[in-house]
Amino acid sequence: MPLGFPAGPVKTRCSWPGDDPLYVAYHDEEWGVPEHDDRALFEKLILDGFQAGLSWITILRKRDNFRVAFDGFEPERIARYDERKVESLMRDAGIVRNRAKIEGAIRGARAYLDLRESGRTFDDFIWRVTDGRAIRNAHRHWRDVPAESAESRAMSKALKARGFSFCGPTICYAFMQAVGIVNDHIVDCFRHDEV
Repeated sequence: MPLGFPAGPVKTRCSWPGDDPLYVAYHDEEWGVPEHDDRALFEKLILDGFQAGLSWITILRKRDNFRVAFDGFEPERIARYDERKVESLMRDAGIVRNRAKIEGAIRGARAYLDLRESGRTFDDFIWRVTDGRAIRNAHRHWRDVPAESAESRAMSKALKARGFSFCGPTICYAFMQAVGIVNDHIVDCFRHDEV
């Protein structure tokens, strides 16, 4: 940059993405943006289930592989997976190879289809914990952001009752943050007011 020209405004963002370009792009473009597409919500819930015990960046780095391995997260296809497909997924180094989580994704796809058969959209089912409105928090520091909430506990209970797994209150809270049900960008983050 030539001398005398300012570098431009520096954006303040949440601290959790660090300086990893993939993580920064996810934070800046996706995290916290209200999502209402049924298939996209299903994908994000399943991926959050695979995250259990791992960091989100691990899943994010494998997300494209997951999309290929799980047929674009089309519930109709996943619901028909048999033991041979499970074994194939267990050999796929591009994803998290955890049998319980793979089988949980299959059960989740079947639960998703059962929900749709009952006449409800996944979007309506997921967003009902907040009556369809995003919760806009005003945390000043990332350390103040909770790991779960009354709403995530209610969502977890409702999902489990429908047959989903790997959807405890902490996973549900991370999911709610990711899909914009909760805006947990810190107040100084440039995305706080944008989403």
